[in-house]
Amino acid sequence: MEFFHSGLILFITLFLSVYLPYLFRYKSKSSHANLPPGNMGLPFIGETLEFLNTGRKGHPEKFIFDRIAKYSSPIFKTSILAEPTVVFCGAASNKFLFSNENKLVEYWWPDSVYKIFPSCAQTSSKEESKKMRKMLPSFVKPEALIKYVGTMDSIAQRHFQACWEGQEQLKVLPLAKKYSFWVACRIFLSLEDPERVAKFADSFNVLLPGLVSLPVNFPGTPFNRAIKASNMIRKELIAIIEQRKVDLKEKETSPVDILSQMLQAPDENGEYMNKLDMADKILGLLIGGHDTASTVITFIVKYLSELPHIYNQVLEEQMEIAKSKKPGELLNWEDIQKMTYSWRVACEAMRLAPPFQGTFREAINDFVFHGFSIPKGWKLYWSVNSTHKDPECFPEPEKFDPSRFAGNGPASYTFVPFGGGPRMCPGKEYARLEILVFIHNVVKRFSWEKLVSDEKIIVDPMPVPAKGLPVRLIPHKHVD
Repeated sequence: MEFFHSGLILFITLFLSVYLPYLFRYKSKSSHANLPPGNMGLPFIGETLEFLNTGRKGHPEKFIFDRIAKYSSPIFKTSILAEPTVVFCGAASNKFLFSNENKLVEYWWPDSVYKIFPSCAQTSSKEESKKMRKMLPSFVKPEALIKYVGTMDSIAQRHFQACWEGQEQLKVLPLAKKYSFWVACRIFLSLEDPERVAKFADSFNVLLPGLVSLPVNFPGTPFNRAIKASNMIRKELIAIIEQRKVDLKEKETSPVDILSQMLQAPDENGEYMNKLDMADKILGLLIGGHDTASTVITFIVKYLSELPHIYNQVLEEQMEIAKSKKPGELLNWEDIQKMTYSWRVACEAMRLAPPFQGTFREAINDFVFHGFSIPKGWKLYWSVNSTHKDPECFPEPEKFDPSRFAGNGPASYTFVPFGGGPRMCPGKEYARLEILVFIHNVVKRFSWEKLVSDEKIIVDPMPVPAKGLPVRLIPHKHVD
Protein backbone atom coordinates (compact mmCIF):
# COMPACT_ATOMS: atom_id res chain seq x y z
CA MET A 1 0.00 0.00 0.00
CA GLU A 2 2.88 2.38 0.82
CA PHE A 3 4.37 1.67 -2.62
CA PHE A 4 0.99 2.44 -4.24
CA HIS A 5 0.70 5.75 -2.38
CA SER A 6 4.26 6.71 -3.38
CA GLY A 7 3.50 5.91 -7.00
CA LEU A 8 0.28 7.91 -6.88
CA ILE A 9 2.07 10.91 -5.39
CA LEU A 10 4.76 10.66 -8.08
CA PHE A 11 2.11 10.51 -10.82
CA ILE A 12 0.22 13.52 -9.41
CA THR A 13 3.48 15.46 -9.12
CA LEU A 14 4.41 14.70 -12.72
CA PHE A 15 0.90 15.61 -13.89
CA LEU A 16 0.93 18.93 -12.07
CA SER A 17 4.48 19.86 -13.07
CA VAL A 18 4.54 18.70 -16.70
CA TYR A 19 1.20 17.88 -18.26
CA LEU A 20 -1.09 20.42 -16.59
CA PRO A 21 1.06 23.50 -17.44
CA TYR A 22 1.34 22.21 -21.00
CA LEU A 23 -2.42 21.69 -21.21
CA PHE A 24 -3.20 25.23 -20.06
CA ARG A 25 -0.52 26.63 -22.37
CA TYR A 26 -1.87 24.62 -25.28
CA LYS A 27 -5.47 25.73 -24.69
CA SER A 28 -4.52 29.37 -24.29
CA LYS A 29 -2.45 29.35 -27.44
CA SER A 30 -4.84 27.34 -29.60
CA SER A 31 -7.85 29.61 -28.97
CA HIS A 32 -6.85 32.05 -31.70
CA ALA A 33 -9.08 32.22 -34.74
CA ASN A 34 -7.91 31.26 -38.21
CA LEU A 35 -4.90 29.20 -37.21
CA PRO A 36 -3.23 27.18 -39.99
CA PRO A 37 -4.65 23.69 -40.57
CA GLY A 38 -3.00 20.80 -38.79
CA ASN A 39 -3.01 18.34 -35.91
CA MET A 40 -1.49 19.01 -32.48
CA GLY A 41 -1.07 15.30 -31.78
CA LEU A 42 -0.87 13.79 -28.30
CA PRO A 43 -0.68 15.93 -25.15
CA PHE A 44 2.89 17.03 -24.37
CA ILE A 45 4.41 14.66 -26.98
CA GLY A 46 2.48 16.21 -29.87
CA GLU A 47 3.85 14.90 -33.17
CA THR A 48 7.46 14.92 -31.95
CA LEU A 49 7.99 11.18 -32.29
CA GLU A 50 6.82 11.12 -35.90
CA PHE A 51 8.86 14.25 -36.63
CA LEU A 52 12.00 12.55 -35.29
CA ASN A 53 11.25 9.04 -36.58
CA THR A 54 10.87 10.08 -40.23
CA GLY A 55 14.42 11.39 -39.97
CA ARG A 56 15.71 8.25 -38.32
CA LYS A 57 14.18 6.29 -41.18
CA GLY A 58 16.15 8.45 -43.62
CA HIS A 59 13.33 10.60 -45.01
CA PRO A 60 12.88 13.74 -42.86
CA GLU A 61 11.08 15.47 -45.70
CA LYS A 62 8.22 12.94 -45.41
CA PHE A 63 6.90 14.60 -42.25
CA ILE A 64 6.74 17.89 -44.16
CA PHE A 65 5.43 16.80 -47.55
CA ASP A 66 2.80 14.42 -46.14
CA ARG A 67 1.21 17.31 -44.25
CA ILE A 68 1.53 19.79 -47.10
CA ALA A 69 -0.43 17.29 -49.22
CA LYS A 70 -2.93 16.46 -46.47
CA TYR A 71 -3.80 20.06 -45.64
CA SER A 72 -3.21 21.50 -49.14
CA SER A 73 -1.18 24.24 -47.50
CA PRO A 74 2.54 25.09 -47.25
CA ILE A 75 1.83 26.35 -43.71
CA PHE A 76 0.48 23.98 -41.05
CA LYS A 77 0.29 23.69 -37.28
CA THR A 78 1.59 20.86 -35.14
CA SER A 79 3.26 20.32 -31.77
CA ILE A 80 6.99 19.57 -31.67
CA LEU A 81 9.14 19.16 -28.55
CA ALA A 82 6.15 20.06 -26.34
CA GLU A 83 5.59 23.37 -28.13
CA PRO A 84 2.68 24.55 -30.32
CA THR A 85 4.43 25.02 -33.65
CA VAL A 86 3.69 26.34 -37.12
CA VAL A 87 5.77 24.79 -39.89
CA PHE A 88 6.72 27.21 -42.69
CA CYS A 89 7.52 25.66 -46.08
CA GLY A 90 8.68 27.06 -49.40
CA ALA A 91 10.76 29.95 -50.72
CA ALA A 92 8.11 32.56 -49.84
CA SER A 93 8.13 31.33 -46.23
CA ASN A 94 11.93 31.44 -46.13
CA LYS A 95 11.94 35.00 -47.43
CA PHE A 96 9.31 36.09 -44.91
CA LEU A 97 11.09 34.59 -41.89
CA PHE A 98 14.57 35.72 -42.89
CA SER A 99 13.31 39.25 -43.63
CA ASN A 100 11.45 39.58 -40.33
CA GLU A 101 14.17 38.41 -37.97
CA ASN A 102 13.99 40.47 -34.74
CA LYS A 103 10.87 42.20 -36.09
CA LEU A 104 8.15 39.54 -35.96
CA VAL A 105 10.25 36.51 -35.08
CA GLU A 106 13.43 35.69 -33.20
CA TYR A 107 15.52 32.57 -32.87
CA TRP A 108 14.40 29.89 -30.42
CA TRP A 109 15.96 26.72 -29.09
CA PRO A 110 14.22 23.79 -27.37
CA ASP A 111 14.46 23.43 -23.59
CA SER A 112 17.01 20.66 -24.12
CA VAL A 113 19.50 23.21 -25.49
CA TYR A 114 19.26 25.41 -22.39
CA LYS A 115 20.08 22.44 -20.17
CA ILE A 116 23.05 21.46 -22.32
CA PHE A 117 24.22 25.09 -22.71
CA PRO A 118 23.49 26.62 -19.27
CA SER A 119 24.58 30.14 -20.18
CA CYS A 120 21.93 30.26 -22.93
CA ALA A 121 19.25 30.24 -20.21
CA GLN A 122 20.45 33.55 -18.85
CA THR A 123 18.27 36.56 -19.54
CA SER A 124 21.11 38.19 -21.43
CA SER A 125 21.70 35.24 -23.72
CA LYS A 126 20.13 36.85 -26.80
CA GLU A 127 22.14 40.00 -26.31
CA GLU A 128 25.26 37.85 -25.86
CA SER A 129 24.40 36.06 -29.08
CA LYS A 130 24.21 39.38 -30.94
CA LYS A 131 27.63 40.35 -29.58
CA MET A 132 29.02 36.99 -30.63
CA ARG A 133 27.66 37.34 -34.15
CA LYS A 134 29.23 40.80 -34.39
CA MET A 135 32.58 39.36 -33.34
CA LEU A 136 32.55 36.33 -35.65
CA PRO A 137 32.41 38.02 -39.08
CA SER A 138 35.68 39.83 -38.45
CA PHE A 139 37.29 36.45 -37.84
CA VAL A 140 35.56 34.23 -40.43
CA LYS A 141 35.15 36.64 -43.34
CA PRO A 142 37.17 35.73 -46.46
CA GLU A 143 39.98 38.26 -45.95
CA ALA A 144 40.52 36.97 -42.40
CA LEU A 145 40.48 33.32 -43.48
CA ILE A 146 43.06 33.71 -46.24
CA LYS A 147 45.90 32.95 -43.84
CA TYR A 148 44.25 29.71 -42.71
CA VAL A 149 44.09 27.95 -46.09
CA GLY A 150 47.65 26.65 -45.72
CA THR A 151 46.95 25.61 -42.11
CA MET A 152 43.92 23.58 -43.20
CA ASP A 153 45.93 22.00 -46.02
CA SER A 154 48.73 21.07 -43.61
CA ILE A 155 46.26 19.43 -41.22
CA ALA A 156 44.58 17.61 -44.13
CA GLN A 157 47.90 16.23 -45.34
CA ARG A 158 48.80 15.00 -41.86
CA HIS A 159 45.32 13.53 -41.49
CA PHE A 160 45.54 11.55 -44.74
CA GLN A 161 49.05 10.34 -43.97
CA ALA A 162 47.99 9.11 -40.54
CA CYS A 163 44.49 7.76 -41.22
CA TRP A 164 44.04 6.97 -44.94
CA GLU A 165 47.29 6.09 -46.63
CA GLY A 166 48.14 2.39 -46.41
CA GLN A 167 44.52 1.44 -45.68
CA GLU A 168 42.60 -0.86 -48.02
CA GLN A 169 39.24 -0.22 -46.39
CA LEU A 170 37.94 2.40 -43.97
CA LYS A 171 34.83 4.19 -42.76
CA VAL A 172 34.57 7.74 -44.07
CA LEU A 173 32.25 9.34 -41.49
CA PRO A 174 34.40 8.93 -38.36
CA LEU A 175 37.50 10.05 -40.28
CA ALA A 176 35.70 13.08 -41.71
CA LYS A 177 34.72 13.98 -38.14
CA LYS A 178 38.30 13.54 -37.01
CA TYR A 179 39.57 15.88 -39.75
CA SER A 180 36.94 18.58 -39.24
CA PHE A 181 37.33 18.53 -35.46
CA TRP A 182 41.11 18.83 -35.74
CA VAL A 183 40.71 21.84 -38.06
CA ALA A 184 38.13 23.48 -35.76
CA CYS A 185 40.35 23.02 -32.69
CA ARG A 186 43.31 24.52 -34.52
CA ILE A 187 41.47 27.53 -35.97
CA PHE A 188 39.31 28.37 -32.94
CA LEU A 189 41.65 27.38 -30.10
CA SER A 190 45.12 26.99 -31.64
CA LEU A 191 44.89 23.43 -30.33
CA GLU A 192 46.69 21.08 -32.69
CA ASP A 193 48.14 18.18 -30.68
CA PRO A 194 46.21 15.11 -31.96
CA GLU A 195 46.22 13.44 -28.54
CA ARG A 196 44.76 16.45 -26.78
CA VAL A 197 42.22 16.99 -29.54
CA ALA A 198 41.15 13.35 -29.23
CA LYS A 199 40.78 13.77 -25.46
CA PHE A 200 37.35 15.33 -25.77
CA ALA A 201 36.43 14.68 -29.42
CA ASP A 202 34.46 11.51 -28.65
CA SER A 203 32.05 13.44 -26.45
CA PHE A 204 30.84 15.40 -29.47
CA ASN A 205 29.46 12.23 -31.05
CA VAL A 206 26.78 11.94 -28.36
CA LEU A 207 26.15 15.65 -27.89
CA LEU A 208 24.29 16.58 -31.07
CA PRO A 209 21.45 13.98 -30.93
CA GLY A 210 20.51 15.30 -27.50
CA LEU A 211 20.18 18.90 -28.64
CA VAL A 212 16.92 18.26 -30.49
CA SER A 213 15.23 15.66 -28.29
CA LEU A 214 12.54 15.47 -25.65
CA PRO A 215 14.13 16.98 -22.50
CA VAL A 216 13.79 13.78 -20.46
CA ASN A 217 16.77 13.63 -18.12
CA PHE A 218 16.81 9.92 -17.26
CA PRO A 219 19.95 7.75 -17.50
CA GLY A 220 20.43 6.38 -21.00
CA THR A 221 18.28 8.93 -22.83
CA PRO A 222 19.89 11.02 -25.61
CA PHE A 223 19.23 14.12 -23.52
CA ASN A 224 20.96 12.71 -20.44
CA ARG A 225 23.97 11.52 -22.46
CA ALA A 226 24.26 14.94 -24.11
CA ILE A 227 24.29 16.74 -20.75
CA LYS A 228 27.10 14.49 -19.51
CA ALA A 229 29.05 14.98 -22.75
CA SER A 230 28.66 18.77 -22.66
CA ASN A 231 29.87 18.86 -19.05
CA MET A 232 32.99 16.91 -20.00
CA ILE A 233 33.73 19.15 -22.97
CA ARG A 234 33.03 22.31 -20.98
CA LYS A 235 35.44 21.22 -18.24
CA GLU A 236 38.22 20.79 -20.82
CA LEU A 237 37.40 24.11 -22.48
CA ILE A 238 37.47 26.00 -19.18
CA ALA A 239 40.91 24.54 -18.49
CA ILE A 240 42.07 25.78 -21.92
CA ILE A 241 40.53 29.23 -21.28
CA GLU A 242 42.23 29.57 -17.91
CA GLN A 243 45.59 28.57 -19.37
CA ARG A 244 45.17 31.05 -22.22
CA LYS A 245 44.47 33.83 -19.70
CA VAL A 246 47.78 33.05 -18.04
CA ASP A 247 49.57 32.96 -21.40
CA LEU A 248 48.10 36.32 -22.41
CA LYS A 249 49.38 37.94 -19.23
CA GLU A 250 52.87 36.46 -19.51
CA LYS A 251 53.46 36.90 -23.25
CA GLU A 252 53.38 39.96 -25.46
CA THR A 253 52.01 37.95 -28.37
CA SER A 254 49.36 35.24 -28.37
CA PRO A 255 47.70 32.94 -30.88
CA VAL A 256 45.36 34.79 -33.22
CA ASP A 257 42.19 32.77 -32.82
CA ILE A 258 38.59 33.08 -31.61
CA LEU A 259 39.53 32.31 -28.01
CA SER A 260 42.11 35.11 -27.76
CA GLN A 261 39.67 37.48 -29.44
CA MET A 262 36.96 36.64 -26.88
CA LEU A 263 39.36 37.11 -23.96
CA GLN A 264 40.56 40.49 -25.20
CA ALA A 265 37.28 41.97 -26.50
CA PRO A 266 35.25 43.82 -23.82
CA ASP A 267 31.67 44.91 -24.46
CA GLU A 268 30.52 48.52 -24.64
CA ASN A 269 30.52 48.65 -20.82
CA GLY A 270 34.11 47.44 -20.59
CA GLU A 271 33.07 44.03 -19.25
CA TYR A 272 34.48 40.71 -20.45
CA MET A 273 32.63 37.50 -21.15
CA ASN A 274 32.71 35.09 -18.19
CA LYS A 275 34.44 31.75 -18.69
CA LEU A 276 31.27 29.62 -18.55
CA ASP A 277 29.58 31.71 -21.22
CA MET A 278 32.79 31.68 -23.25
CA ALA A 279 33.04 27.89 -22.97
CA ASP A 280 29.45 27.50 -24.18
CA LYS A 281 30.06 29.86 -27.12
CA ILE A 282 33.19 27.94 -28.14
CA LEU A 283 31.33 24.67 -27.68
CA GLY A 284 28.67 25.92 -30.09
CA LEU A 285 31.34 27.00 -32.59
CA LEU A 286 33.03 23.60 -32.40
CA ILE A 287 29.71 21.89 -33.10
CA GLY A 288 29.06 24.19 -36.06
CA GLY A 289 32.58 23.82 -37.41
CA HIS A 290 32.75 20.09 -36.80
CA ASP A 291 29.54 18.14 -37.33
CA THR A 292 28.18 20.15 -40.25
CA ALA A 293 31.37 20.04 -42.34
CA SER A 294 32.00 16.35 -41.64
CA THR A 295 28.45 15.53 -42.74
CA VAL A 296 28.89 17.40 -46.03
CA ILE A 297 32.30 15.78 -46.63
CA THR A 298 30.89 12.30 -46.03
CA PHE A 299 28.10 12.79 -48.56
CA ILE A 300 30.47 14.25 -51.14
CA VAL A 301 32.55 11.06 -50.86
CA LYS A 302 29.35 9.01 -51.16
CA TYR A 303 28.11 10.77 -54.30
CA LEU A 304 31.54 10.78 -55.97
CA SER A 305 31.73 7.01 -55.52
CA GLU A 306 28.31 6.60 -57.14
CA LEU A 307 28.91 9.00 -60.03
CA PRO A 308 32.26 8.36 -61.79
CA HIS A 309 31.69 11.09 -64.38
CA ILE A 310 31.29 13.66 -61.58
CA TYR A 311 34.36 12.30 -59.80
CA ASN A 312 36.44 12.58 -62.99
CA GLN A 313 35.54 16.25 -63.44
CA VAL A 314 36.45 16.99 -59.82
CA LEU A 315 39.71 15.06 -60.22
CA GLU A 316 40.61 16.98 -63.37
CA GLU A 317 40.03 20.32 -61.66
CA GLN A 318 42.00 19.38 -58.57
CA MET A 319 44.92 17.82 -60.43
CA GLU A 320 45.35 21.00 -62.46
CA ILE A 321 45.81 22.82 -59.17
CA ALA A 322 48.12 20.12 -57.77
CA LYS A 323 50.35 20.26 -60.86
CA SER A 324 50.74 24.01 -60.47
CA LYS A 325 52.21 23.66 -56.98
CA LYS A 326 55.90 23.35 -56.16
CA PRO A 327 56.98 20.32 -54.07
CA GLY A 328 55.81 20.88 -50.49
CA GLU A 329 53.90 24.07 -51.35
CA LEU A 330 50.58 24.37 -49.52
CA LEU A 331 47.25 25.44 -50.99
CA ASN A 332 46.49 29.17 -50.96
CA TRP A 333 43.49 31.42 -51.46
CA GLU A 334 43.98 31.64 -55.23
CA ASP A 335 43.85 27.84 -55.46
CA ILE A 336 40.55 27.77 -53.59
CA GLN A 337 39.03 30.24 -56.06
CA LYS A 338 39.82 27.83 -58.90
CA MET A 339 37.75 25.03 -57.36
CA THR A 340 34.48 26.19 -58.91
CA TYR A 341 33.21 22.80 -60.10
CA SER A 342 34.19 21.11 -56.83
CA TRP A 343 32.15 23.69 -54.92
CA ARG A 344 29.13 23.06 -57.15
CA VAL A 345 29.46 19.39 -56.24
CA ALA A 346 29.57 20.33 -52.56
CA CYS A 347 26.49 22.53 -52.94
CA GLU A 348 24.55 19.75 -54.64
CA ALA A 349 25.53 17.40 -51.82
CA MET A 350 24.20 19.97 -49.32
CA ARG A 351 21.00 20.30 -51.30
CA LEU A 352 20.32 16.57 -51.21
CA ALA A 353 21.65 15.98 -47.70
CA PRO A 354 21.56 19.31 -45.82
CA PRO A 355 23.40 19.11 -42.49
CA PHE A 356 20.49 20.81 -40.72
CA GLN A 357 16.92 20.01 -41.72
CA GLY A 358 15.62 23.33 -40.42
CA THR A 359 15.63 25.55 -37.34
CA PHE A 360 13.15 27.14 -34.97
CA ARG A 361 11.95 30.69 -34.45
CA GLU A 362 9.48 32.20 -31.99
CA ALA A 363 6.74 34.71 -32.85
CA ILE A 364 7.42 37.86 -30.80
CA ASN A 365 4.19 39.48 -32.02
CA ASP A 366 0.90 38.30 -33.43
CA PHE A 367 1.00 38.42 -37.21
CA VAL A 368 -0.75 37.11 -40.31
CA PHE A 369 1.01 35.16 -43.05
CA HIS A 370 -0.44 33.32 -46.02
CA GLY A 371 -3.90 34.25 -44.68
CA PHE A 372 -3.33 32.50 -41.33
CA SER A 373 -3.03 34.00 -37.86
CA ILE A 374 0.22 33.23 -36.07
CA PRO A 375 -0.07 33.85 -32.30
CA LYS A 376 2.66 35.52 -30.28
CA GLY A 377 4.71 32.92 -28.42
CA TRP A 378 4.13 30.10 -30.89
CA LYS A 379 7.20 28.39 -32.26
CA LEU A 380 7.92 28.42 -35.98
CA TYR A 381 9.89 25.74 -37.80
CA TRP A 382 11.28 26.41 -41.27
CA SER A 383 12.20 23.39 -43.36
CA VAL A 384 15.24 23.24 -45.62
CA ASN A 385 13.87 20.25 -47.50
CA SER A 386 10.63 22.05 -48.34
CA THR A 387 12.57 23.78 -51.12
CA HIS A 388 15.60 21.51 -51.59
CA LYS A 389 13.35 18.55 -52.47
CA ASP A 390 10.64 20.54 -54.23
CA PRO A 391 10.49 19.77 -57.99
CA GLU A 392 9.26 23.30 -58.67
CA CYS A 393 12.48 24.67 -57.18
CA PHE A 394 14.80 21.89 -58.39
CA PRO A 395 13.50 19.76 -61.30
CA GLU A 396 14.16 16.05 -60.74
CA PRO A 397 15.03 16.82 -57.12
CA GLU A 398 16.51 13.39 -56.36
CA LYS A 399 19.00 13.63 -59.23
CA PHE A 400 22.55 14.73 -58.38
CA ASP A 401 23.27 17.58 -60.77
CA PRO A 402 26.01 20.14 -59.92
CA SER A 403 25.07 22.21 -62.99
CA ARG A 404 22.16 23.61 -60.93
CA PHE A 405 24.76 25.90 -59.34
CA ALA A 406 26.35 27.16 -62.55
CA GLY A 407 25.72 30.73 -63.72
CA ASN A 408 23.31 32.56 -61.42
CA GLY A 409 22.45 29.34 -59.59
CA PRO A 410 19.13 28.51 -57.91
CA ALA A 411 16.36 31.04 -57.37
CA SER A 412 16.56 33.17 -54.23
CA TYR A 413 15.49 31.53 -50.95
CA THR A 414 15.41 28.02 -52.44
CA PHE A 415 18.93 26.84 -51.54
CA VAL A 416 19.29 27.51 -47.83
CA PRO A 417 21.73 25.08 -46.13
CA PHE A 418 23.27 28.03 -44.27
CA GLY A 419 19.98 29.71 -43.42
CA GLY A 420 19.44 33.32 -44.42
CA GLY A 421 18.85 36.86 -43.26
CA PRO A 422 20.57 38.26 -40.13
CA ARG A 423 21.05 34.73 -38.79
CA MET A 424 22.72 33.25 -41.85
CA CYS A 425 25.55 31.03 -40.68
CA PRO A 426 28.59 33.31 -40.27
CA GLY A 427 30.88 30.33 -40.80
CA LYS A 428 29.80 29.71 -44.40
CA GLU A 429 33.15 30.74 -45.88
CA TYR A 430 35.04 28.80 -43.23
CA ALA A 431 33.04 25.68 -44.15
CA ARG A 432 33.72 26.23 -47.85
CA LEU A 433 37.48 26.29 -47.26
CA GLU A 434 37.43 23.26 -45.00
CA ILE A 435 35.37 21.21 -47.45
CA LEU A 436 37.35 22.18 -50.55
CA VAL A 437 40.70 21.48 -48.88
CA PHE A 438 39.43 18.01 -48.02
CA ILE A 439 38.17 17.37 -51.56
CA HIS A 440 41.54 18.40 -52.98
CA ASN A 441 43.46 16.05 -50.71
CA VAL A 442 41.20 13.04 -51.09
CA VAL A 443 40.72 12.99 -54.88
CA LYS A 444 44.38 13.60 -55.70
CA ARG A 445 45.26 10.54 -53.60
CA PHE A 446 42.43 8.07 -54.20
CA SER A 447 39.42 6.85 -56.02
CA TRP A 448 37.14 4.56 -54.00
CA GLU A 449 34.26 2.12 -54.05
CA LYS A 450 31.39 1.86 -51.57
CA LEU A 451 31.32 -1.44 -49.70
CA VAL A 452 27.61 -1.22 -48.86
CA SER A 453 25.64 -0.48 -52.00
CA ASP A 454 22.32 0.41 -50.35
CA GLU A 455 23.48 1.82 -47.03
CA LYS A 456 20.63 3.37 -45.05
CA ILE A 457 20.75 7.08 -44.25
CA ILE A 458 19.69 8.16 -40.75
CA VAL A 459 18.88 11.76 -39.79
CA ASP A 460 19.38 12.29 -36.04
CA PRO A 461 19.42 15.29 -36.32
CA MET A 462 22.05 15.40 -39.11
CA PRO A 463 22.07 12.89 -41.97
CA VAL A 464 24.63 10.11 -41.59
CA PRO A 465 25.16 6.77 -43.35
CA ALA A 466 24.08 4.11 -40.84
CA LYS A 467 27.33 2.13 -41.13
CA GLY A 468 29.64 5.15 -41.42
CA LEU A 469 30.14 4.83 -45.22
CA PRO A 470 32.71 2.02 -45.50
CA VAL A 471 34.75 2.25 -48.73
CA ARG A 472 37.58 0.42 -50.49
CA LEU A 473 40.41 2.79 -51.36
CA ILE A 474 42.14 2.70 -54.74
CA PRO A 475 45.34 4.81 -54.48
CA HIS A 476 46.50 6.74 -57.53
CA LYS A 477 49.88 5.60 -58.80
CA HIS A 478 51.45 9.06 -58.69
CA VAL A 479 50.64 11.71 -56.11
CA ASP A 480 52.68 14.90 -55.84
